[in-house]
Amino acid sequence: QVQLVESGGGLVQPGGSLRLSCAASGPALSTYTMGWFRQAPGQAREFVGSIKWNAYNVNYADSVKGRFSLSKDNAKNTVYLQMTKLEPEDTAVYSCAAGRGPIAFRGNSDSYDYWGQGTQVTVSS
Repeated sequence: QVQLVESGGGLVQPGGSLRLSCAASGPALSTYTMGWFRQAPGQAREFVGSIKWNAYNVNYADSVKGRFSLSKDNAKNTVYLQMTKLEPEDTAVYSCAAGRGPIAFRGNSDSYDYWGQGTQVTVSS
């Protein structure tokens, strides 16, 4: 059973930055792809980005390319989502997830087996 705990959410002004963390625990973590998703009130869940534990492959949604970046610390079993140039439209609950296979890497949420509890990000002046 993989467990995921997000942290780092909060209130930030437009144009600001925030870094989210996702601490993972459990067996065979290296076999998973880690994904970040977000969901705003009344909207569908949206893929943000994904990163593989055992490779340097990273994938981003078009809406965040050039503003968000993913990184990982394998020794700490932690994945980071660095968010810059934040916009009010980025306001959402951000969740990390663990999944397997190429479909998971491309951002299909149904391919993810484990989810964190989510952390709120609010971009407002």
